[in-house]
Amino acid sequence: MALRSTDVSSNVKSAVLLGCVLILCTAPNNVDSYLYNNRYVGDQVFRIIPSSKPEVQAVKQLFQNLTVDLWQPNSASLIRENSSIDVHVRRDKTHWLRNHLHQEHIYYEVLISNLQTEIEKQTGYRSSRKRRSELQYDYEVYHPLEEIQSWMFEMNRTHSHLVDLFSIGQSYEGRPLYVLQLGKRTRFFKKAVWIDCGVHAREWIGPAFCQWFVKEALNSYQHDSSMRRLMNQLNFYIMPVFNVDGYHYSWKMDRFWRKTRSKIPKYHCRGVDANRNWKVKWCDEGASLHPCDDTYCGPFPESEPEVKAVAKFLRKHKKRVKAYISMHAYAQMLLYPYSYKYATIPNFNCVESAAQNAVSALYSAYGVRYRYGPASSTLYVSSGSSMDWAYKNGIPYAFAFELRDTGYYGFLLPEALINPTCTETMRAVKTIASGLLRKCTK
Repeated sequence: MALRSTDVSSNVKSAVLLGCVLILCTAPNNVDSYLYNNRYVGDQVFRIIPSSKPEVQAVKQLFQNLTVDLWQPNSASLIRENSSIDVHVRRDKTHWLRNHLHQEHIYYEVLISNLQTEIEKQTGYRSSRKRRSELQYDYEVYHPLEEIQSWMFEMNRTHSHLVDLFSIGQSYEGRPLYVLQLGKRTRFFKKAVWIDCGVHAREWIGPAFCQWFVKEALNSYQHDSSMRRLMNQLNFYIMPVFNVDGYHYSWKMDRFWRKTRSKIPKYHCRGVDANRNWKVKWCDEGASLHPCDDTYCGPFPESEPEVKAVAKFLRKHKKRVKAYISMHAYAQMLLYPYSYKYATIPNFNCVESAAQNAVSALYSAYGVRYRYGPASSTLYVSSGSSMDWAYKNGIPYAFAFELRDTGYYGFLLPEALINPTCTETMRAVKTIASGLLRKCTK
């Protein structure tokens, strides 16, 4: 059920009740769907560390002869000496890869020896898995798209004084692109913060955080003076699942799907990297022109309806939106522009200070360390990213989080780590938002 695209939907209240009934009555996915028909039994995740340029070339050559799923970095062109490579290898190719790494004397270790087992641990092969109900929502498990959308309707219904639900468009496969607006309604001009999660489908901790943020903001509004101040003086636009088609597909068919699900003419491959499709140095370094690559930039900028819808919304509200935050995984980093070049942004001192304060706040929760800095030098060069686009379009504070962990679990962060990951990240985001209420003079 798609709602009319608007800033604050006037007709959403009546639509919500019907939407809740329609969505909440939908039967949950059969538990077998979480097992992907055992397709990952025996698959392994290797960590490879080439120590010289010849070893880098040898690894790249191995990957040309072997179809692999690169986790970190996401493209073979980004492989560097003395940097870790995390790669998912099919069970019928693990022995071949081991032998060749031994022959080349290249260091490696096996991070995950049976991928299917880790997937079952992550989502919980549990017939008693807690499900969505009117009175209970478990924020410490991962939820499929249908449950997240049901939850969004429920948040709008039960917290109507602080929440507005609206749609900014439709995905390639026709799913509504829902956004929650959080904040006390006032007549005066309010600055705003945009937070999106789930740009890359397989990074499930992102949507989990967006839901956690909404829960914490609403539940603590009455008793937490700092959160009440933020909600009174700022609006938060929260998009729990940016890439709705890809996220749905990652639950149903391929746990490690990254891209959107658009069809590419003349190719059997589907999808575009939604973080390479923005109109800022589009399809330059760090993006691919080949439709089968995970970093495919698309046929043209904003070719993906999901990207186009968010860009349109942010352009419309760019005078109000002062911070853009995108949640990704994994690496434990807080990144800011630029991604596409090695250069210092004009307001570097303010942004650097905000990042440093956010990382310190995050560290204060459990002692987890995050690196921070310009994306190009801290992570790698990439073009066409949403963060760079937001910054170039006048949003002065643009950040991308790479949440837990640093590779032991990778994209399969256990549900037991949702709470600590979201708790520490909440501190960081609140710190960034609080900084917007103070004028940076550096």
